[in-house]
Amino acid sequence: MTPKHRAADVLAQRLYQAGCRHAFGMPGGEVLTLVDALTRAGIAFHLAKHENCAGFIGEGVHHADGAPVVLVATLGPGALNGVNVVANALQDRVPMLVLTGCVDADEAHCYTHQVLDHQAVMRPITKASFRLDANAAGLIADKAIAIATAPRNGPVHIDVPISVADAPAPSASPRSAPASATVPDSAALARAHDWLAASDRPLAVIGLDALQENAGDTLRSFLEKFQIPFVTTYKAKGIIPEDHPLCLGAAGLSPLADKFLLPLLRAADLVLCLGYDPIEMRPGWRDVWDPDRQRVIDIAPETNTHYMHQAGLNFVATLKPTLTALSTGAAPPTTWTCGQHLEVKAALAEAFPHNDAWGPAGVIAECRATLPSDTLATADSGAHRILLSQMWQCTEPRGLIQSSGLCTMGCAVPMAIGRKLAQPDRPVVSFSGDAGFLMVAGELATAAELGVAPIFVVFADASLALIELKQRQRQLKNAGVDFGRHDFAAMGRAFGGNGATVRDRLQLREALQEALNADTFTVISAEIDAGGYDGRI
Repeated sequence: MTPKHRAADVLAQRLYQAGCRHAFGMPGGEVLTLVDALTRAGIAFHLAKHENCAGFIGEGVHHADGAPVVLVATLGPGALNGVNVVANALQDRVPMLVLTGCVDADEAHCYTHQVLDHQAVMRPITKASFRLDANAAGLIADKAIAIATAPRNGPVHIDVPISVADAPAPSASPRSAPASATVPDSAALARAHDWLAASDRPLAVIGLDALQENAGDTLRSFLEKFQIPFVTTYKAKGIIPEDHPLCLGAAGLSPLADKFLLPLLRAADLVLCLGYDPIEMRPGWRDVWDPDRQRVIDIAPETNTHYMHQAGLNFVATLKPTLTALSTGAAPPTTWTCGQHLEVKAALAEAFPHNDAWGPAGVIAECRATLPSDTLATADSGAHRILLSQMWQCTEPRGLIQSSGLCTMGCAVPMAIGRKLAQPDRPVVSFSGDAGFLMVAGELATAAELGVAPIFVVFADASLALIELKQRQRQLKNAGVDFGRHDFAAMGRAFGGNGATVRDRLQLREALQEALNADTFTVISAEIDAGGYDGRI
Protein backbone atom coordinates (compact mmCIF):
# COMPACT_ATOMS: atom_id res chain seq x y z
CA MET A 1 0.00 0.00 0.00
CA THR A 2 1.35 3.43 -0.89
CA PRO A 3 1.74 5.62 2.22
CA LYS A 4 -0.43 8.72 2.06
CA HIS A 5 -0.28 10.00 5.61
CA ARG A 6 2.25 10.99 8.25
CA ALA A 7 2.50 8.66 11.21
CA ALA A 8 1.11 11.45 13.39
CA ASP A 9 -1.93 11.67 11.08
CA VAL A 10 -2.62 7.94 11.41
CA LEU A 11 -2.45 8.19 15.20
CA ALA A 12 -4.70 11.26 15.27
CA GLN A 13 -7.27 9.66 12.97
CA ARG A 14 -7.47 6.60 15.22
CA LEU A 15 -8.10 8.87 18.21
CA TYR A 16 -10.86 10.65 16.31
CA GLN A 17 -12.44 7.29 15.46
CA ALA A 18 -12.36 6.46 19.18
CA GLY A 19 -14.54 9.51 19.87
CA CYS A 20 -11.85 12.00 20.91
CA ARG A 21 -12.70 15.59 19.97
CA HIS A 22 -10.44 17.45 22.39
CA ALA A 23 -6.75 17.26 23.31
CA PHE A 24 -5.02 19.24 26.03
CA GLY A 25 -1.44 20.08 26.81
CA MET A 26 1.52 22.41 26.53
CA PRO A 27 3.30 22.12 23.18
CA GLY A 28 7.02 22.20 22.50
CA GLY A 29 8.88 21.99 19.24
CA GLU A 30 8.99 18.20 19.48
CA VAL A 31 5.18 17.82 19.30
CA LEU A 32 4.27 20.43 16.69
CA THR A 33 3.60 17.82 14.00
CA LEU A 34 1.45 15.88 16.46
CA VAL A 35 -0.60 18.98 17.34
CA ASP A 36 -1.01 19.73 13.63
CA ALA A 37 -2.18 16.16 12.97
CA LEU A 38 -4.71 16.26 15.81
CA THR A 39 -6.15 19.50 14.49
CA ARG A 40 -6.38 18.16 10.93
CA ALA A 41 -8.18 15.06 12.20
CA GLY A 42 -10.87 17.18 13.85
CA ILE A 43 -9.53 17.10 17.40
CA ALA A 44 -9.29 20.58 18.91
CA PHE A 45 -6.03 21.19 20.76
CA HIS A 46 -6.43 23.35 23.87
CA LEU A 47 -3.52 25.08 25.58
CA ALA A 48 -3.42 24.66 29.36
CA LYS A 49 -1.01 26.33 31.76
CA HIS A 50 0.45 23.10 33.11
CA GLU A 51 0.48 19.54 31.81
CA ASN A 52 -0.95 18.19 35.06
CA CYS A 53 -3.96 20.46 34.77
CA ALA A 54 -4.27 19.68 31.07
CA GLY A 55 -4.89 16.04 31.94
CA PHE A 56 -7.51 16.94 34.52
CA ILE A 57 -9.31 19.26 32.09
CA GLY A 58 -9.36 16.32 29.71
CA GLU A 59 -10.77 14.10 32.44
CA GLY A 60 -13.59 16.59 32.96
CA VAL A 61 -14.45 16.26 29.27
CA HIS A 62 -14.20 12.46 29.47
CA HIS A 63 -16.84 12.30 32.20
CA ALA A 64 -19.16 14.13 29.82
CA ASP A 65 -18.51 12.44 26.46
CA GLY A 66 -16.99 9.10 27.50
CA ALA A 67 -14.06 9.37 25.07
CA PRO A 68 -10.48 8.76 26.19
CA VAL A 69 -8.50 11.74 27.44
CA VAL A 70 -5.76 12.97 25.10
CA LEU A 71 -2.81 14.56 26.95
CA VAL A 72 0.03 16.05 24.89
CA ALA A 73 3.41 16.90 26.42
CA THR A 74 6.79 17.72 25.01
CA LEU A 75 9.97 15.96 26.03
CA GLY A 76 11.72 16.15 29.40
CA PRO A 77 10.06 18.57 31.83
CA GLY A 78 6.84 18.59 29.81
CA ALA A 79 6.42 14.84 30.14
CA LEU A 80 7.42 14.88 33.81
CA ASN A 81 4.91 17.64 34.60
CA GLY A 82 2.19 15.19 33.64
CA VAL A 83 3.28 12.38 35.95
CA ASN A 84 0.73 13.21 38.66
CA VAL A 85 -2.30 13.19 36.39
CA VAL A 86 -1.12 10.05 34.60
CA ALA A 87 -0.76 8.22 37.91
CA ASN A 88 -4.17 9.55 38.87
CA ALA A 89 -5.65 8.13 35.65
CA LEU A 90 -4.23 4.72 36.54
CA GLN A 91 -5.62 4.70 40.08
CA ASP A 92 -8.90 6.41 39.19
CA ARG A 93 -9.50 4.15 36.16
CA VAL A 94 -9.57 6.95 33.57
CA PRO A 95 -8.86 6.02 29.92
CA MET A 96 -6.09 8.34 28.75
CA LEU A 97 -3.69 8.50 25.82
CA VAL A 98 -0.47 10.20 26.94
CA LEU A 99 1.38 11.48 23.87
CA THR A 100 4.92 12.71 24.48
CA GLY A 101 7.45 14.04 22.00
CA CYS A 102 10.99 12.69 22.08
CA VAL A 103 14.24 12.91 20.12
CA ASP A 104 15.05 10.24 17.57
CA ALA A 105 16.79 7.11 18.83
CA ASP A 106 20.06 7.80 17.01
CA GLU A 107 20.18 11.37 18.27
CA ALA A 108 19.62 10.26 21.87
CA HIS A 109 22.99 8.47 21.77
CA CYS A 110 24.91 11.72 21.35
CA TYR A 111 22.60 14.43 22.71
CA THR A 112 21.68 15.00 26.33
CA HIS A 113 19.71 18.27 26.66
CA GLN A 114 16.26 17.44 28.15
CA VAL A 115 16.68 13.83 27.03
CA LEU A 116 15.49 11.09 29.37
CA ASP A 117 13.79 7.72 29.08
CA HIS A 118 10.10 8.64 29.04
CA GLN A 119 9.06 5.01 28.82
CA ALA A 120 11.01 4.12 31.95
CA VAL A 121 9.17 6.91 33.76
CA MET A 122 5.74 6.05 32.40
CA ARG A 123 5.70 2.24 32.58
CA PRO A 124 5.01 2.02 36.35
CA ILE A 125 2.10 4.48 36.13
CA THR A 126 0.44 3.32 32.89
CA LYS A 127 -1.17 0.14 31.58
CA ALA A 128 1.29 0.11 28.66
CA SER A 129 3.94 2.24 26.95
CA PHE A 130 4.77 2.30 23.23
CA ARG A 131 7.28 4.07 21.01
CA LEU A 132 5.60 5.09 17.77
CA ASP A 133 6.87 3.47 14.57
CA ALA A 134 5.77 4.81 11.20
CA ASN A 135 5.10 1.42 9.60
CA ALA A 136 3.08 0.25 12.63
CA ALA A 137 1.44 3.57 13.57
CA GLY A 138 -2.10 2.32 13.06
CA LEU A 139 -1.45 -0.93 14.90
CA ILE A 140 0.15 0.87 17.86
CA ALA A 141 -2.74 3.34 18.01
CA ASP A 142 -5.30 0.51 17.94
CA LYS A 143 -3.53 -1.38 20.72
CA ALA A 144 -3.13 1.75 22.85
CA ILE A 145 -6.82 2.67 22.59
CA ALA A 146 -7.94 -0.92 23.23
CA ILE A 147 -5.75 -1.23 26.33
CA ALA A 148 -6.77 2.19 27.69
CA THR A 149 -10.48 1.46 27.34
CA ALA A 150 -10.48 -2.19 28.46
CA PRO A 151 -11.59 -2.90 32.04
CA ARG A 152 -10.22 -1.54 34.19
CA ASN A 153 -9.65 1.68 32.23
CA GLY A 154 -6.36 3.53 32.54
CA PRO A 155 -3.62 5.53 30.81
CA VAL A 156 -1.46 4.33 27.93
CA HIS A 157 1.69 6.16 26.87
CA ILE A 158 2.95 6.66 23.33
CA ASP A 159 6.39 8.25 22.86
CA VAL A 160 6.53 9.97 19.47
CA PRO A 161 10.01 10.59 17.99
CA ILE A 162 10.30 13.81 16.02
CA SER A 163 11.14 12.24 12.65
CA VAL A 164 8.61 9.43 13.07
CA ALA A 165 5.76 11.91 13.52
CA ASP A 166 6.57 13.35 10.08
CA ALA A 167 7.38 10.05 8.39
CA PRO A 168 4.97 8.63 5.78
CA ALA A 169 2.85 5.81 7.16
CA PRO A 170 0.33 3.36 5.69
CA SER A 171 -3.28 3.81 6.71
CA ALA A 172 -5.57 0.85 7.37
CA SER A 173 -8.87 0.20 9.07
CA PRO A 174 -8.82 -0.29 12.86
CA ARG A 175 -8.40 -3.92 13.90
CA SER A 176 -9.80 -3.86 17.43
CA ALA A 177 -13.24 -5.20 18.32
CA PRO A 178 -14.99 -5.08 21.71
CA ALA A 179 -14.87 -8.21 23.82
CA SER A 180 -18.06 -10.16 24.43
CA ALA A 181 -19.80 -9.90 27.77
CA THR A 182 -19.11 -12.72 30.21
CA VAL A 183 -21.24 -14.42 32.87
CA PRO A 184 -20.43 -17.01 35.56
CA ASP A 185 -20.97 -20.71 34.90
CA SER A 186 -24.31 -22.34 35.69
CA ALA A 187 -23.13 -24.03 38.90
CA ALA A 188 -21.86 -20.76 40.37
CA LEU A 189 -25.05 -18.95 39.34
CA ALA A 190 -27.15 -21.65 40.98
CA ARG A 191 -25.25 -21.24 44.22
CA ALA A 192 -25.68 -17.45 44.07
CA HIS A 193 -29.42 -17.93 43.47
CA ASP A 194 -29.64 -20.07 46.60
CA TRP A 195 -27.79 -17.48 48.65
CA LEU A 196 -30.08 -14.70 47.45
CA ALA A 197 -33.22 -16.69 48.16
CA ALA A 198 -32.07 -17.53 51.69
CA SER A 199 -30.88 -14.04 52.65
CA ASP A 200 -32.72 -12.02 55.30
CA ARG A 201 -30.18 -9.21 55.57
CA PRO A 202 -28.52 -8.62 52.18
CA LEU A 203 -26.43 -5.50 51.61
CA ALA A 204 -24.74 -4.29 48.41
CA VAL A 205 -21.59 -2.22 47.92
CA ILE A 206 -21.46 -0.59 44.48
CA GLY A 207 -18.29 0.85 42.99
CA LEU A 208 -16.48 2.32 40.03
CA ASP A 209 -16.63 -0.79 37.83
CA ALA A 210 -20.43 -0.52 37.78
CA LEU A 211 -20.14 3.09 36.68
CA GLN A 212 -17.84 2.19 33.80
CA GLU A 213 -20.36 -0.41 32.61
CA ASN A 214 -23.21 2.12 32.76
CA ALA A 215 -25.02 -0.49 34.82
CA GLY A 216 -27.39 1.84 36.67
CA ASP A 217 -30.70 0.58 35.25
CA THR A 218 -29.72 -3.08 35.67
CA LEU A 219 -28.55 -2.47 39.22
CA ARG A 220 -31.72 -0.66 40.14
CA SER A 221 -33.96 -3.45 38.82
CA PHE A 222 -31.94 -6.11 40.62
CA LEU A 223 -31.79 -4.30 43.98
CA GLU A 224 -35.47 -3.40 43.89
CA LYS A 225 -36.50 -6.96 43.12
CA PHE A 226 -34.53 -8.39 46.04
CA GLN A 227 -35.01 -5.30 48.26
CA ILE A 228 -31.30 -4.93 48.92
CA PRO A 229 -30.08 -1.71 50.59
CA PHE A 230 -26.86 -0.39 49.08
CA VAL A 231 -23.84 1.79 49.71
CA THR A 232 -21.76 3.34 46.92
CA THR A 233 -18.18 4.49 46.76
CA TYR A 234 -17.68 8.21 46.19
CA LYS A 235 -17.12 7.80 42.45
CA ALA A 236 -20.22 5.64 42.07
CA LYS A 237 -22.50 8.23 43.70
CA GLY A 238 -25.64 8.74 41.66
CA ILE A 239 -25.45 5.53 39.63
CA ILE A 240 -28.84 5.02 41.28
CA PRO A 241 -30.31 8.35 42.46
CA GLU A 242 -29.32 8.90 46.07
CA ASP A 243 -32.88 9.76 47.05
CA HIS A 244 -33.82 6.11 46.37
CA PRO A 245 -35.27 4.51 49.54
CA LEU A 246 -32.72 1.68 49.43
CA CYS A 247 -29.72 4.05 49.22
CA LEU A 248 -27.60 4.45 52.34
CA GLY A 249 -25.30 7.02 50.78
CA ALA A 250 -21.60 6.91 50.02
CA ALA A 251 -18.54 5.73 51.89
CA GLY A 252 -14.79 5.53 51.60
CA LEU A 253 -13.06 8.26 53.58
CA SER A 254 -15.29 9.35 56.45
CA PRO A 255 -14.72 7.72 59.86
CA LEU A 256 -17.98 9.33 60.97
CA ALA A 257 -19.95 7.58 58.20
CA ASP A 258 -18.05 4.34 58.80
CA LYS A 259 -19.16 4.44 62.44
CA PHE A 260 -22.67 3.60 61.21
CA LEU A 261 -22.05 1.73 57.96
CA LEU A 262 -19.38 -0.77 58.98
CA PRO A 263 -21.44 -2.40 61.78
CA LEU A 264 -24.30 -2.77 59.30
CA LEU A 265 -22.01 -4.55 56.85
CA ARG A 266 -20.90 -6.89 59.61
CA ALA A 267 -24.55 -7.59 60.46
CA ALA A 268 -25.44 -8.54 56.88
CA ASP A 269 -25.89 -12.22 56.13
CA LEU A 270 -25.12 -11.63 52.42
CA VAL A 271 -22.75 -8.98 51.06
CA LEU A 272 -22.82 -8.28 47.34
CA CYS A 273 -19.84 -6.46 45.85
CA LEU A 274 -21.32 -5.14 42.61
CA GLY A 275 -18.59 -3.63 40.48
CA TYR A 276 -16.88 -2.68 43.73
CA ASP A 277 -13.31 -1.55 43.10
CA PRO A 278 -11.66 -0.97 46.52
CA ILE A 279 -9.05 1.39 45.00
CA GLU A 280 -11.11 4.23 46.50
CA MET A 281 -11.24 2.90 50.04
CA ARG A 282 -9.09 3.60 53.09
CA PRO A 283 -7.64 0.98 55.50
CA GLY A 284 -10.81 0.88 57.60
CA TRP A 285 -12.45 -1.03 54.75
CA ARG A 286 -9.95 -3.87 54.79
CA ASP A 287 -11.65 -7.18 55.65
CA VAL A 288 -14.83 -5.48 56.84
CA TRP A 289 -16.84 -8.66 56.35
CA ASP A 290 -15.90 -12.21 57.25
CA PRO A 291 -16.47 -14.73 54.42
CA ASP A 292 -16.16 -17.57 56.93
CA ARG A 293 -19.21 -16.21 58.76
CA GLN A 294 -21.03 -14.27 56.02
CA ARG A 295 -21.91 -15.14 52.45
CA VAL A 296 -20.15 -12.77 50.04
CA ILE A 297 -20.55 -12.49 46.25
CA ASP A 298 -18.00 -10.39 44.37
CA ILE A 299 -18.62 -9.46 40.71
CA ALA A 300 -15.64 -7.68 39.14
CA PRO A 301 -13.89 -7.47 35.74
CA GLU A 302 -10.54 -8.62 37.16
CA THR A 303 -9.36 -11.32 39.53
CA ASN A 304 -9.02 -10.18 43.13
CA THR A 305 -5.31 -9.47 43.63
CA HIS A 306 -5.84 -6.50 45.96
CA TYR A 307 -6.86 -8.61 48.99
CA MET A 308 -8.73 -5.67 50.52
CA HIS A 309 -11.55 -8.15 51.02
CA GLN A 310 -12.39 -11.76 50.22
CA ALA A 311 -15.56 -13.50 49.03
CA GLY A 312 -17.13 -16.94 48.98
CA LEU A 313 -18.14 -16.51 45.33
CA ASN A 314 -15.79 -14.56 43.06
CA PHE A 315 -17.27 -13.83 39.63
CA VAL A 316 -14.75 -12.42 37.15
CA ALA A 317 -17.52 -11.36 34.82
CA THR A 318 -19.43 -8.50 33.27
CA LEU A 319 -21.81 -6.99 35.80
CA LYS A 320 -24.94 -6.33 33.73
CA PRO A 321 -25.45 -9.80 32.22
CA THR A 322 -24.51 -11.41 35.54
CA LEU A 323 -27.16 -9.42 37.41
CA THR A 324 -29.68 -10.19 34.68
CA ALA A 325 -28.96 -13.90 35.12
CA LEU A 326 -29.21 -13.62 38.91
CA SER A 327 -32.53 -11.76 38.63
CA THR A 328 -34.24 -14.88 37.29
CA GLY A 329 -34.22 -16.34 40.79
CA ALA A 330 -36.99 -16.02 43.35
CA ALA A 331 -36.83 -13.07 45.69
CA PRO A 332 -37.20 -13.53 49.47
CA PRO A 333 -40.53 -12.27 50.86
CA THR A 334 -38.93 -9.63 53.11
CA THR A 335 -35.51 -8.31 54.03
CA TRP A 336 -34.18 -6.46 57.07
CA THR A 337 -37.34 -6.96 59.13
CA CYS A 338 -35.30 -5.75 62.10
CA GLY A 339 -35.19 -2.28 60.50
CA GLN A 340 -31.48 -1.83 61.24
CA HIS A 341 -30.74 -0.38 57.81
CA LEU A 342 -33.40 2.31 58.33
CA GLU A 343 -31.89 3.18 61.70
CA VAL A 344 -28.49 3.60 60.02
CA LYS A 345 -29.97 5.79 57.30
CA ALA A 346 -31.57 8.03 59.92
CA ALA A 347 -28.35 8.17 61.94
CA LEU A 348 -26.36 9.22 58.85
CA ALA A 349 -28.83 12.01 58.10
CA GLU A 350 -28.44 13.25 61.67
CA ALA A 351 -24.63 13.00 61.51
CA PHE A 352 -24.44 15.10 58.34
CA PRO A 353 -27.14 17.77 58.82
CA HIS A 354 -27.81 20.58 56.35
CA ASN A 355 -28.84 23.24 58.86
CA ASP A 356 -25.45 24.61 59.99
CA ALA A 357 -25.51 28.39 60.10
CA TRP A 358 -22.00 28.55 58.58
CA GLY A 359 -18.73 26.67 58.47
CA PRO A 360 -17.85 24.04 55.86
CA ALA A 361 -21.12 22.14 56.27
CA GLY A 362 -23.07 25.38 55.95
CA VAL A 363 -21.22 26.23 52.73
CA ILE A 364 -22.01 22.83 51.21
CA ALA A 365 -25.63 22.88 52.35
CA GLU A 366 -26.21 26.35 50.91
CA CYS A 367 -24.59 25.44 47.59
CA ARG A 368 -26.75 22.33 47.30
CA ALA A 369 -29.90 24.29 48.24
CA THR A 370 -29.24 27.23 45.91
CA LEU A 371 -27.75 25.61 42.83
CA PRO A 372 -30.09 23.81 40.39
CA SER A 373 -30.62 20.10 40.92
CA ASP A 374 -28.82 19.30 37.65
CA THR A 375 -25.61 21.04 38.74
CA LEU A 376 -22.43 19.08 37.98
CA ALA A 377 -19.80 19.23 40.71
CA THR A 378 -16.09 18.58 41.08
CA ALA A 379 -14.23 18.17 44.37
CA ASP A 380 -10.60 18.60 45.28
CA SER A 381 -8.84 16.51 47.90
CA GLY A 382 -8.98 17.63 51.50
CA ALA A 383 -11.30 17.73 54.48
CA HIS A 384 -14.01 19.49 52.48
CA ARG A 385 -14.15 16.57 50.00
CA ILE A 386 -14.96 14.07 52.72
CA LEU A 387 -17.79 16.24 54.03
CA LEU A 388 -19.00 17.12 50.53
CA SER A 389 -19.07 13.48 49.40
CA GLN A 390 -21.37 12.65 52.30
CA MET A 391 -23.63 15.71 51.95
CA TRP A 392 -23.81 16.37 48.19
CA GLN A 393 -26.67 14.26 46.89
CA CYS A 394 -26.35 13.00 43.30
CA THR A 395 -29.23 11.98 41.06
CA GLU A 396 -27.11 10.82 38.11
CA PRO A 397 -23.78 9.05 37.59
CA ARG A 398 -20.77 11.37 37.50
CA GLY A 399 -22.80 14.17 39.03
CA LEU A 400 -19.83 14.62 41.38
CA ILE A 401 -16.34 13.83 40.09
CA GLN A 402 -13.15 13.77 42.11
CA SER A 403 -9.81 12.05 42.55
CA SER A 404 -10.64 9.10 44.81
CA GLY A 405 -7.94 6.56 43.99
CA LEU A 406 -4.88 8.79 44.08
CA CYS A 407 -6.59 11.59 46.07
CA THR A 408 -4.51 14.28 44.40
CA MET A 409 -4.87 17.97 45.21
CA GLY A 410 -5.44 20.50 42.47
CA CYS A 411 -7.87 18.43 40.37
CA ALA A 412 -11.20 20.18 40.97
CA VAL A 413 -10.59 23.47 39.15
CA PRO A 414 -9.32 21.96 35.87
CA MET A 415 -11.92 19.16 35.91
CA ALA A 416 -14.65 21.80 36.25
CA ILE A 417 -13.20 23.68 33.27
CA GLY A 418 -13.30 20.52 31.17
CA ARG A 419 -16.80 19.60 32.31
CA LYS A 420 -18.13 23.06 31.45
CA LEU A 421 -16.35 22.99 28.08
CA ALA A 422 -18.08 19.72 27.20
CA GLN A 423 -21.46 20.59 28.73
CA PRO A 424 -21.83 24.38 28.49
CA ASP A 425 -25.58 24.29 29.13
CA ARG A 426 -25.23 22.63 32.55
CA PRO A 427 -24.30 24.50 35.76
CA VAL A 428 -20.84 23.38 36.94
CA VAL A 429 -19.37 24.07 40.39
CA SER A 430 -15.90 23.29 41.70
CA PHE A 431 -15.10 22.85 45.40
CA SER A 432 -11.49 23.44 46.48
CA GLY A 433 -9.60 24.01 49.67
CA ASP A 434 -7.55 27.19 49.59
CA ALA A 435 -4.25 25.28 49.33
CA GLY A 436 -5.46 23.15 46.42
CA PHE A 437 -6.82 26.22 44.66
CA LEU A 438 -3.47 28.00 44.95
CA MET A 439 -1.78 25.04 43.26
CA VAL A 440 -3.75 25.58 40.04
CA ALA A 441 -4.91 29.20 40.11
CA GLY A 442 -3.19 29.82 36.78
CA GLU A 443 -5.84 27.72 35.06
CA LEU A 444 -8.30 30.56 35.64
CA ALA A 445 -6.60 32.03 32.59
CA THR A 446 -7.50 28.87 30.68
CA ALA A 447 -11.14 29.21 31.75
CA ALA A 448 -11.16 32.78 30.47
CA GLU A 449 -9.50 31.84 27.20
CA LEU A 450 -11.93 28.96 26.60
CA GLY A 451 -14.87 31.21 27.41
CA VAL A 452 -16.34 28.83 29.99
CA ALA A 453 -18.19 29.91 33.12
CA PRO A 454 -17.95 27.39 35.96
CA ILE A 455 -18.31 28.48 39.57
CA PHE A 456 -15.20 27.96 41.72
CA VAL A 457 -16.00 27.73 45.45
CA VAL A 458 -12.97 27.99 47.74
CA PHE A 459 -13.08 26.89 51.40
CA ALA A 460 -10.80 29.60 52.80
CA ASP A 461 -9.55 28.70 56.28
CA ALA A 462 -5.81 29.34 55.74
CA SER A 463 -4.98 25.77 56.69
CA LEU A 464 -4.31 22.29 55.36
CA ALA A 465 -7.36 21.41 57.41
CA LEU A 466 -7.30 17.63 57.11
CA ILE A 467 -3.58 17.36 57.88
CA GLU A 468 -3.87 19.88 60.72
CA LEU A 469 -6.71 17.80 62.19
CA LYS A 470 -4.62 14.62 61.99
CA GLN A 471 -1.71 16.49 63.57
CA ARG A 472 -3.85 17.49 66.55
CA GLN A 473 -5.33 14.01 66.85
CA ARG A 474 -1.80 12.66 67.25
CA GLN A 475 -1.00 15.44 69.75
CA LEU A 476 1.85 16.68 67.58
CA LYS A 477 3.11 20.24 67.51
CA ASN A 478 1.55 22.48 64.86
CA ALA A 479 4.00 22.65 61.95
CA GLY A 480 3.74 23.21 58.20
CA VAL A 481 -0.06 23.26 57.94
CA ASP A 482 -1.02 26.93 58.28
CA PHE A 483 -0.55 29.75 55.78
CA GLY A 484 -1.76 33.27 55.09
CA ARG A 485 -5.24 34.33 54.06
CA HIS A 486 -5.38 35.51 50.46
CA ASP A 487 -7.88 37.41 48.34
CA PHE A 488 -9.16 34.64 46.09
CA ALA A 489 -12.00 36.77 44.78
CA ALA A 490 -9.44 39.31 43.52
CA MET A 491 -7.64 36.48 41.72
CA GLY A 492 -10.83 35.69 39.87
CA ARG A 493 -11.25 39.27 38.77
CA ALA A 494 -7.57 39.55 37.81
CA PHE A 495 -7.95 36.68 35.34
CA GLY A 496 -11.04 38.17 33.71
CA GLY A 497 -13.76 36.51 35.77
CA ASN A 498 -15.91 37.53 38.70
CA GLY A 499 -15.04 37.28 42.37
CA ALA A 500 -16.87 37.42 45.68
CA THR A 501 -15.89 36.92 49.31
CA VAL A 502 -18.65 35.58 51.54
CA ARG A 503 -18.91 35.02 55.28
CA ASP A 504 -22.47 33.75 55.78
CA ARG A 505 -25.13 31.76 53.97
CA LEU A 506 -27.06 34.78 52.72
CA GLN A 507 -23.96 36.28 51.10
CA LEU A 508 -23.13 32.89 49.58
CA ARG A 509 -26.65 32.50 48.22
CA GLU A 510 -26.52 35.89 46.54
CA ALA A 511 -23.06 35.20 45.08
CA LEU A 512 -24.21 31.84 43.69
CA GLN A 513 -27.29 33.37 42.10
CA GLU A 514 -25.18 36.05 40.42
CA ALA A 515 -22.66 33.44 39.26
CA LEU A 516 -25.40 31.35 37.64
CA ASN A 517 -26.35 34.33 35.49
CA ALA A 518 -22.79 35.41 34.67
CA ASP A 519 -21.25 34.96 31.23
CA THR A 520 -17.81 34.29 32.67
CA PHE A 521 -16.45 32.22 35.56
CA THR A 522 -16.83 33.24 39.20
CA VAL A 523 -14.53 32.61 42.16
CA ILE A 524 -16.37 32.56 45.50
CA SER A 525 -14.14 32.65 48.55
CA ALA A 526 -16.08 31.24 51.50
CA GLU A 527 -14.17 32.37 54.57
CA ILE A 528 -14.53 29.90 57.43
CA ASP A 529 -12.81 29.40 60.76
CA ALA A 530 -10.02 26.89 61.17
CA GLY A 531 -11.12 23.73 62.97
CA GLY A 532 -14.54 23.75 61.32
CA TYR A 533 -14.27 20.06 60.39
CA ASP A 534 -13.77 18.84 63.96
CA GLY A 535 -16.28 16.09 64.68
CA ARG A 536 -17.88 16.47 61.25
CA ILE A 537 -15.99 14.00 59.06
